[in-house]
Amino acid sequence: MRWSVLDAPLDSSGRGRGERLAPAALRAAGLLGRLGVADAGAVDTLIDDPARDPETGVIGVEQVRRATRAIAVRVTALIDTGWQPLVLGGDCAILPGILQGLSSGFDLWFLDAHLDFEDGRTSPTGEAADMDLSIVTDHGPAGVLDREGPLVDPDQVHVLGHRPLDRDTDGREASRVDPAVHLVPATRLRGADAAAVGRDLAAGTTPAWLHLDLDVLDPFVLPAVSYPEPDGLDWADLTALARPLVHSGRLIGMSVTDFNADEDPDGRHAERIAQALAELLAA
Repeated sequence: MRWSVLDAPLDSSGRGRGERLAPAALRAAGLLGRLGVADAGAVDTLIDDPARDPETGVIGVEQVRRATRAIAVRVTALIDTGWQPLVLGGDCAILPGILQGLSSGFDLWFLDAHLDFEDGRTSPTGEAADMDLSIVTDHGPAGVLDREGPLVDPDQVHVLGHRPLDRDTDGREASRVDPAVHLVPATRLRGADAAAVGRDLAAGTTPAWLHLDLDVLDPFVLPAVSYPEPDGLDWADLTALARPLVHSGRLIGMSVTDFNADEDPDGRHAERIAQALAELLAA
C-alpha cells in the first residue's frame, strides 16, 4: 500500500473545538514516522462561522461547501497519482468531501458510535457532522453538495459499531436511516465476532473506503472524543474488525475522525491512536 497522509482539520461546530488540533497532535505523536508514509500536507477546512443557516440548518454552510470542495480536489489528486489517502480529521463532516472525490461504485465501511443521519431540521446542533451519512446518501439538506443524487448507494453502506437504536429517545434519527443501509451494532462486534464480521465484509470485490470515527471505541479506552457513547468497542475489537478490511485488497483509502485533542492534555491518547493505526496499517 502507498499511503499518503492528508490533514483535514475541520470542526463543524464553528467554535474551534479540539478536533481541529487532532491531525497536529497525531503527527506530534509520531504517526507518520511509525507508518513510514508520504506526507500530503493539509487542506484548508477552516469553519469559524458558528451561525446556523436558516435554509439548510447547517452551521457555517458556505464554509462547509468550500471545505467539501477542497477535500474532494485533494483526494482525487492523490488517488489519480497512485496514492491511498489517509485523511486525518477533524470531525465526520470531512466525509462528503472525501466521497465527492471518489469515482462511483464503491462500498463505504462506516465505523461510528452514531448513525449521523440527522438533517438540518432534526439535528440538535446544526453541525454537518450530525448529518454526514445522510448527506452522502442523498437524505440530507439540499444544497450542501455541488451535485444532486447520492455520493454512495445506500445499499453499499455498512454502519459498524453504532449503539442501540433505542437510545435515540424520540426515534427521529433511526427512522430517517435508509432501509438499504446495513447496520451492525456494537453489540455484535465484541470478541471473536469482530474478526468474523471483518472477514465477511472483506470477502467482496468492490473498492471500498474505510471511515473510522474514534467514538466507536468505548469512552473507558478513549474518552478524548466530542460525543462519547458507552458500551463501545475496545482496541482489540477495533483492530480485529478493521484489519481484514485494511488488508482486503479493496481499500481505496481511509479517514480518521473525532479525536478531540483538547481532552488529551498530556498526549497519551494521541500516542495510543498513533500506535493503533501503525499496527493496523502495517504491511
